[in-house]
Order: sequence, then C-alpha cells, then structure tokens
Amino acid sequence: MRTQVVIIGSGPSGLLLGQLLSRAGIDNVILDRVSKEYILNRVRAGVLEEGTVYLLEKVGAGQRLHREGLPHDGFTLAFNGRGHRIDMLNLSGGKRVMVYGQTEVTRDLMDAREATGTITRYEADKVTPREFSGETPYVTYEKDGVTHRIDCDFIAGCDGYHGVSRKSVPRDAIKEFERVYPFGWLGILADVPPVSHELIYANHPRGFALCSMRSERRSRYYVQCPVDDKVEDWSDDRFWDEIRRRLPAEQAEALVTGQSFEKSLAPLRSFVSEPMRFGRLFLAGDAAHIVPPTGAKGLNLAASDVHYLSEALIEYYNEKSQAGLDNYSQKALARVWKAVRFSWWMTTMMHRFPDTGEFGQRIQEAELDYLIHSPAASAALAENYVGLPF
Repeated sequence: MRTQVVIIGSGPSGLLLGQLLSRAGIDNVILDRVSKEYILNRVRAGVLEEGTVYLLEKVGAGQRLHREGLPHDGFTLAFNGRGHRIDMLNLSGGKRVMVYGQTEVTRDLMDAREATGTITRYEADKVTPREFSGETPYVTYEKDGVTHRIDCDFIAGCDGYHGVSRKSVPRDAIKEFERVYPFGWLGILADVPPVSHELIYANHPRGFALCSMRSERRSRYYVQCPVDDKVEDWSDDRFWDEIRRRLPAEQAEALVTGQSFEKSLAPLRSFVSEPMRFGRLFLAGDAAHIVPPTGAKGLNLAASDVHYLSEALIEYYNEKSQAGLDNYSQKALARVWKAVRFSWWMTTMMHRFPDTGEFGQRIQEAELDYLIHSPAASAALAENYVGLPF
C-alpha cells in the first residue's frame, strides 16, 4: 500500500492533521494501536483557544462545539480567602476560550474523517516508522497476525508521550528537557452543576484546587495531592471536604456535591524534545512536548503544531517547496517554549511546593496580589491564557 502521509496516532492532533491534509487533496492514512472505543473513553481537559476552534471549524468539526461548548470570557484566581476575576475578553482585546471536552473534540474529528471515507486503522499492533532518514520512508504494522507495510513520502508522529514515533529516533539525534513536579492532580467528574460559570484557580496553604466543568450539568474538579497518593484512598466525601477547604467561603458554601463517576490521579511534568523533525519523520503534540494542565495548553499546543505541519506539507505538494518543512521544528518550538514557560509559571504560582514553606507561600501571595492589581500583569496573563497567535 502507498499513501503520501502516514499519521501515527488518532488522538486530536493526528485526526486534525488528517482532516487538514485531506481537505487539501493530500492522501493520508492514520494508524493507532488501540481501538476507537478506548480512545473515546479517555477523559481529558477541554479549554480551547480561538486558534484551535478556528482549525476545527476549518475541517468541518465545529458544529457541535458551537452548539454545546461553553464560551468563557474570564476566570477567577482565588487566594487569601477571596476570589479575583480576570477579565480575559477585555484584557486580551476581545478574545475568549471555549470549554469543550477533548473527548468530544476527538469524537467530532472521527465523525468528520469517517464522512470522507479516509482510511484509519485501529488496533494496529507493532506500528514502526522505518527509513525516515532517507527518501523512501515506510511504516509497518501488524493486524490480525498479518504484517502490513505502507510506503509514503512523510511520517507524522502524533502518538503521544509514550508513543513509538519519538522512541524510534536515534538517541544521539534528540535532546530532551524535563521538569517533574513533586505532586499530582486528583480529579473527579460528577453530574452536578458547576460551582461557578467560569473556572476557579485556587491557591491555598493546603494546596491548589481547580473548579472546572464539562457542561452546565457536569463538573470537573481537581485538588493537588502527593504524587504517591492512591485513588482508592480518596473517597468522594474526602474529596468534597478537601476542595471546600481550599475555596473561598462563598464558593465552598455553594458547592453542590454528588457521586463521582470518574476519578483519576495524574502526575505533572514539563517536557520538551528537540528537534521536532528527523528527516521525513515529524513529531507533533504530546509526542514532542508535555505541559502541566494548569495553563490549559496541551491540546492547544498540539493544534498549533498541526497547523504549522499541515501548512508545510501543503506547500510542499502544491508549490514543490521544502521551506515550510525545513522551518517546521524551529517555528513550532518557538511557540511551544512560550507555552511551556506560561504553564510552568502558572504551576509554580498556584501550587504549594513541599520545600518552600511559609516563605514560598508569601511569595506566591505577593505575586498573585501584584497580578490582580497591575493592569499590565493582568493583560499578560490574559494574552497567554487565551493563546498566543499561530
């Protein structure tokens, strides 16, 4: 079998890239080692920048997003027992974000791809990119005990942090940067109305908390906890009691509790691998970088990578120019590192670190106090939160 581009990974980045290429007339095949059902059962965050929304609209996957998504014009920073609203819309010159679950983004992109009849191979075992340093790359995989080969012009690795694409690169050709944080986020999903119509980020001596939502009837809440905690040690009652302690009194009293139907503990890390191109293999999204979820940048960074890569591939096929491909890594990483910086800054400002003590807590509170009282600092926060331009 032959195609122009093989995309490894059918998460949002792989599916979005496939749609952008297909709409430009570029043939592509997507491979994924797991089933479609498994992918749609993964719970992920969903705060979308305007650039991400634009790309979803561009590929015909924005209709349900606009019907069911929740546009947000601001969010609240809570500390010292009080909440302070950041007016993103006015501070950023009219930009906002959209709250819409990543699972729903994935479902919409899958539906859009299936409507075009473009090939996706799920449960493709032992996917391996080969010969990508030369002119004739190809990908092999196993399906139902049979080995298959797809010859192609380019390979796009959109298969996440644990995927095969980055692991296939020779170790001396790649440089990795990492910061592992000494805590995790314990998160729950519950069918209860959100405590606020906008997100609340809370800094508290007991640790960070986040009040978010998936809809007007489904809430997503998080608390900072030790990274070695066990999910089974956190009953619903313990969770609700803990998050109340970390919120201002008004929100704590208004919190509606209920039985959770999903509970998970996620470690936090910042990670970047450089470069993002290796011959005819290109990395995008979590395959190349991870950010802590504090700044809501993970999915949006994947979308900007895909934007740059799709434009480069379209330029190559339409204009016979390699300029975009040659500049892809540098262009993508420039935006990646700015988002990594913002996510690191938000994380260090909002979380309690075990080795900083009362001094560190006071520094955080001083930073937050400056942030809400300085128009310039508030504008910088809003500019980064709504998303830097592609």
